Amino acid sequence: MSLVTTTEMFKKAYDGGYAIGAFNINNMEIVQGITEAAHELNSPIVLQASQGARKYANSIYLVKLVEAALDLYPDLPIALHLDHGADFEVCKDCVDNGFTSVMIDCSSKPFEENIAITSKVVEYAHAHGVVVEAELGTLAGIEDAVNVSAEDSSYTNPDDVEEFVSKTGVDSLAIAIGTSHGAFKFKPGTKPQLRFDILDEVVRRLPGFPIVLHGSSSVPQEYVRIINENGGALKDAIGIPEDQLREAARSAVCKINIDSDLRLGMTAGVRQVFEQQKDVFDPRSYLKVGRQYVKDIVAHKIKDVLGSDGKAADLTVR
Repeated sequence: MSLVTTTEMFKKAYDGGYAIGAFNINNMEIVQGITEAAHELNSPIVLQASQGARKYANSIYLVKLVEAALDLYPDLPIALHLDHGADFEVCKDCVDNGFTSVMIDCSSKPFEENIAITSKVVEYAHAHGVVVEAELGTLAGIEDAVNVSAEDSSYTNPDDVEEFVSKTGVDSLAIAIGTSHGAFKFKPGTKPQLRFDILDEVVRRLPGFPIVLHGSSSVPQEYVRIINENGGALKDAIGIPEDQLREAARSAVCKINIDSDLRLGMTAGVRQVFEQQKDVFDPRSYLKVGRQYVKDIVAHKIKDVLGSDGKAADLTVR
């Protein structure tokens, strides 16, 4: 009945040809929707908090919400992960306050500086039993404190990965192969295509090593339509095709990050109630619908995209 690291999760996912869903959390309803779906489908999950989530809800609240989910579902393997840690101090704070996994994101810095800062985080985290994710290459898009233009984005260079992993000792590596943060990932009329040639080359150079994809929301048009039909104005919201994510999960991608899709589900539920029941002012009435949409989205991802349903039984929970 405690949090786990991603070590065993990723090994089983790599060997089994599936991926673990890393779902961003911001409030109680989102935690409930994610964990209810994972429990019903017996799927391991990563719950991750960004800088924006920690600022909005406070890390203590987020940790306690996750602990409450563990009390409800003691057999559910859950890792609590820091998403896009900006520096050593942020990562240290999360290590010291109950997170079992942290990401240090120095992908925008020069290669040697990325190595130096990441190595420092790895040394501290490993000494406290916490695993570390880092990133090579820079994703375009906007997510909380991460804001990268298309011009400043870059694919991961496979020539760098062996040196980076060897010198830093990281436990997993996020790579840039064409995913993007946010709900507006691509220009209208374009056909999103992940660079599987880069992924294949990274796998060849790092056999058996767990790879992570950020910016992997698919932006389901069902929820975009609900939002727009109920007063929203999300024009040209386009995401990553789910068949490409499933293909990545069959390879070395062991963790797929999903945030924007959950935001769309929550917003769709709230807008729908506000538009259709104009006398409602009880937060439980509209947040309940948003929570159900979040749960539906997570269940779909687990079953149809990640392939992680039923896999919790393979993991050790203490």
